[in-house]
Amino acid sequence: MSTTQVPTLIVGGGIGGLATALSIARAGRGVHLLERAGDFTEIGAGLQFGPNASRALDALGVLDDILPLAVQPAKAVMMDARAGTPLTTLELGEKFRRRFGYPYLVLHRSDLLEVLLAHCRAHDLITLENRRTVVEAQVRPNGAAVVCADGSRYETPALIAADGLHSTLRRHVVDDTARCSGYAAYRGTMPMEQVSHAIAPDDVVLWVGPGVHLMQYPVRRGELYNQVAVFRSEKFHSGHTGAGEWGGPEELDAAFAGSCGPVRDAVARIGRDRFWAMFDRSPAGTWITGRLVLTGDAAHPMLQYLGQGACQALEDAVEIGYRLERHDTDIDAAYREFEAARLPRTARCQTSARPWGELWHTADPLLLAVRNRLFAVRAADDYSEVDWLYAPAEPGTASPGLTAVAATV
Repeated sequence: MSTTQVPTLIVGGGIGGLATALSIARAGRGVHLLERAGDFTEIGAGLQFGPNASRALDALGVLDDILPLAVQPAKAVMMDARAGTPLTTLELGEKFRRRFGYPYLVLHRSDLLEVLLAHCRAHDLITLENRRTVVEAQVRPNGAAVVCADGSRYETPALIAADGLHSTLRRHVVDDTARCSGYAAYRGTMPMEQVSHAIAPDDVVLWVGPGVHLMQYPVRRGELYNQVAVFRSEKFHSGHTGAGEWGGPEELDAAFAGSCGPVRDAVARIGRDRFWAMFDRSPAGTWITGRLVLTGDAAHPMLQYLGQGACQALEDAVEIGYRLERHDTDIDAAYREFEAARLPRTARCQTSARPWGELWHTADPLLLAVRNRLFAVRAADDYSEVDWLYAPAEPGTASPGLTAVAATV
């Protein structure tokens, strides 16, 4: 088949890939995006977006379309999954918004994807193709080419991998494998009128216990209730790691059997047809080889405990668009500056998420006592622990892209 020449090629049409396409097109550069699925869809249900992600959505020009679809919870509450008692609260109201400049949002993944997709389709510098599975890539110092399963071939001076955790393109940059944590997640939504079991249906509620946690919050204008039940699989950690050998519904029920009534009731209402294994990777030393750069989960997959996977992909999208606009024809400089701006921050997210999850799930009596004591004495409006994550980059720092773009919106 003939070769198609494109100015920028993105592989992957999830939230990160579409956001990246939109960012680059808004910077004035043409973009062609390949997605392997027949439709643009997102698997899963809810997303939590800290103000750093809301800021990125604003920079992409889509925040006004997202706000009517999302929920702005008044607070996030951490509860003891066994005792049924509160551990700590984070106020997310006016003081929070004043401090960080943007709201905390909870929304449905599909709602965000549809908004991004609509904006991409409306932009005359973006073309989108489905049913294009990249199976081969050649990366050179001055360009790159990809070949798809159907034989179609594309060449570009700028190749961007946004193809997720199990990225096909990552192997050209980093020789590693994704790490399974041995935790399984069951998730789903239900109509709000069916959530009589919820203790605070308008807020974000996190129940934590030894080896388990349950996340609950409203999405889609408050019409749906999102729930995610996560547990440590004893079968996986005893060596039964093959497909079908671990993570089943019987393990889910056994893991939460010692929880309080509201948690058990919630877990009983979550669908059992499939589970998601929790993966991440260690931070990479680089995301670049030749004219290929990794973004999103292809670059820095992280465990979910900071709620930052999609958020960091959106920050990547804004930054890569900013750098390509600044350097225009010097793609190598754009890639280098993008990596320098983003890699340290995402590495901190990756390495912080692991111990944070361990703190949620600890069964150690001494650590539990210390944790619960520290949580009990912190003020609900103490944001010092999240400043590094939610506050905008300061002028003159290594990562001005998001701040610079957001300031122009």
